[in-house]
Amino acid sequence: MKFIKDFNSGDRISDIYLCKHMQAATTKNGKTYYSVTLQDKTGTVDAKIWEPNSEGIDDFDSLDYIDVFGEVTSFNGQLQVNVKRARLCHEGEYDQSLYLPVSSKDNDEMYNELLGIINTVGNKHLKALLIALFKEDADFIEAFRKSSAAKSVHHGFIGGLLEHTLSVTKMCDYFSKSYPALNRDLLITAALCHDIGKVKELSLFPTNDYTDEGQFLGHIVMGCEMVAEKIMNIPDFPVLLKQELQHCILSHHGKFEYGSPKQPAIIEALALHLADNTDAKLETFTEILASTNEVGWLGFNRLMESNLFDTRVEE
Repeated sequence: MKFIKDFNSGDRISDIYLCKHMQAATTKNGKTYYSVTLQDKTGTVDAKIWEPNSEGIDDFDSLDYIDVFGEVTSFNGQLQVNVKRARLCHEGEYDQSLYLPVSSKDNDEMYNELLGIINTVGNKHLKALLIALFKEDADFIEAFRKSSAAKSVHHGFIGGLLEHTLSVTKMCDYFSKSYPALNRDLLITAALCHDIGKVKELSLFPTNDYTDEGQFLGHIVMGCEMVAEKIMNIPDFPVLLKQELQHCILSHHGKFEYGSPKQPAIIEALALHLADNTDAKLETFTEILASTNEVGWLGFNRLMESNLFDTRVEE
């Protein structure tokens, strides 16, 4: 199978791919065509079916697996597949593991490392909260371990939420050792909980799209609510500690223009924001580098707001 990450302009492909999304559209001349997003575990690529009613184009829909014959072209600097034939595939013709992006890190190992960090939290109320979430809530744990951390920007794969959460938490642990003013127990708990709302904001793969609740409320508000619900069942949980933890969650995007309901008002909230932003940005850059076959200058990237350069230039 030729994976999407290995596509180059001029390639001819004849393989099975997941149709992540399909939509009918119309050209300026009033001609109907299909705009399709093809997906495998290495990424996605835009595709066009310019003759949707021609022989060789089966009826199919979003989330169907289709056997595609076509040519890879370049349009406005982005690869695009010009589909000549598309056959609807049936169960048994494809292996789903080839089409759903999965973290390169072992899920069990990451989860056990996360549990080990929880064991180091000394505050009995915060530890009780973490145990209620990450050790006792089976439905939450299953969703948390399967969820992505984003639809597409960073950690947009199965296990991405776990990987991102663990990375942010370990960074916060480092901060706590370097800056004694930080309350480690509060910071570690906030790091572990900062994105828990994403299990409700995004649906699981293969869809990995925003839910109605996610569109209306967003993961920051939902995560704050989830923490409050668990705290209700923990006797004598200090009111101020609850507010500090919720503030960390509400402010972890750092600025209002980044969708943050609050800006950091305590040092733990600032540390969490910096760790979250650092991991997200470095992972975004890492995924950009992994998705291109170019070397040297890569062109302007909207997400990074810069003309990027790959330092791994071939000699």
